[in-house]
Amino acid sequence: MTGARWLVLVLALACAALAVWRLELGRAGLSITALDAGGTPATVWQLPAHDPAPVIVIAHGFAGSRQLMEGFAQVLARAGYIAVTYDLQGHGRNPAPMSGDVNAISGTTTVLMDELGRVSDAALALPGADGHLALVGHSMASDIVIRQAIRDPRVQAVAAMSLFSLAVTADQPRNLLTIAGAWEAALGAEALRTLRLSDPDAQFGDTVGDPATGLARRAMLAPYAEHVGVIFSPVTLAATRDWMDASFARTPSDTTPLRRGGWIVLLLASVIALGWPLAGALRRWRAAAPPPQASSRRFLAATLIPAIATPLILAPLHINFLPVLVADYLAVHFLLYGALALLVLAQGGLVRLRLTDVLLAVPVAVLTIGLFGTAADHYATAFSPGPARLPIIAAIMVGTVPFMLADAVLTSGGRAPLWRTLTTRTAALGSLGLAVLLDPGALFFLLIILPIVLAWFLLFGLIAGWIGRATWHPTAAGIGLGLFLGWALGVTFPMFAA
Repeated sequence: MTGARWLVLVLALACAALAVWRLELGRAGLSITALDAGGTPATVWQLPAHDPAPVIVIAHGFAGSRQLMEGFAQVLARAGYIAVTYDLQGHGRNPAPMSGDVNAISGTTTVLMDELGRVSDAALALPGADGHLALVGHSMASDIVIRQAIRDPRVQAVAAMSLFSLAVTADQPRNLLTIAGAWEAALGAEALRTLRLSDPDAQFGDTVGDPATGLARRAMLAPYAEHVGVIFSPVTLAATRDWMDASFARTPSDTTPLRRGGWIVLLLASVIALGWPLAGALRRWRAAAPPPQASSRRFLAATLIPAIATPLILAPLHINFLPVLVADYLAVHFLLYGALALLVLAQGGLVRLRLTDVLLAVPVAVLTIGLFGTAADHYATAFSPGPARLPIIAAIMVGTVPFMLADAVLTSGGRAPLWRTLTTRTAALGSLGLAVLLDPGALFFLLIILPIVLAWFLLFGLIAGWIGRATWHPTAAGIGLGLFLGWALGVTFPMFAA
């Protein structure tokens, strides 16, 4: 490797170590134990020695996990509460899939409310719990905690982030705090609407009512935050803690919440940066000549034909063979898309798959699935699958590997002109968007994957380019990143049993 690559290696490892140290500071001094709440995996956060305290149960949003909500657990535990995070059904390491009708309150919503009730029962039975209960929820879980708080008279306060719930009234649930990211305008408007059910003239930041009566209301905007950033915002964390202190008439805490989001980003970015020195280390296996580039005509055919044909071919089909929401459609879409693109490219002699490509894909997969996945699983969101997810991951990989192979060949392993790279990846995103337009009822949840795929191309496209330019084996990055994409989708999307 060159001196510059050695420097990046050292800096990346140093930044990763710094980020881990800072993130572990947030856990220092806390008792963190496992709790089995009727089959639902949960984690209990509290000070090692504390007086009897209220319990606060914390629920994550769709496609999330309890790791995402760790910041709330830390700040509330340090304030003297017993905080409990858990994986909702179908999410994280919860072995039970989601069930029921996702479009009916009496379906999936009620199932998740019942699960929240079981977690609350287990949490209130913990030593040191004083019998008082509050709930925190984000996004999808905001509606769950709202409805459960109305149903369960033990709940004395609720904090809901990125709230949307038709169940809120002027006096139910008790002591409601709503917080939206300043960059999510629609949900900010919803937070203000719920506040004005109690006072039509209320504004963001106003507290309507007295927490001592249980009828208090407050709506806030977290600055510089969107739908995910709102749960990492120190403003959100401090406001949630202060709201609980007021609701339970406890002495206000003055501890400053750790800015976890920035350190998580630094850690994950450091792992991605390791791809550059890795590419330098793999350079010794460089091919004898760079891969040929497709003619403009063949390139456009290999890009546009699969982008348009794939959603049109699949639209009439009922694809339902995996117990994961829309993952089965994604697997087939990626497989057909990649196969069509590779077929067009192969006719021009542009697809070359050798043993060296497969061997070089191994360190790419280790970097992404192993290092990036471990860091994400420990601090950000679930990335280590349970046994039930392994066949799902394998099925999705059957589609994502050809898809990423086609991307690697179309972009010539990072050597193609910028317009070709932009065209390739815009077409891939557009194809998924067209699929949603053709069947919005069945594929609505694909809208969630579009920003993920965009972020994927922006971040891991860097690694693909580094590997391709250093080794002249673009298919090595295609295989490795195809395995990683399949793994990421397989562990992220909720399992669902009809």
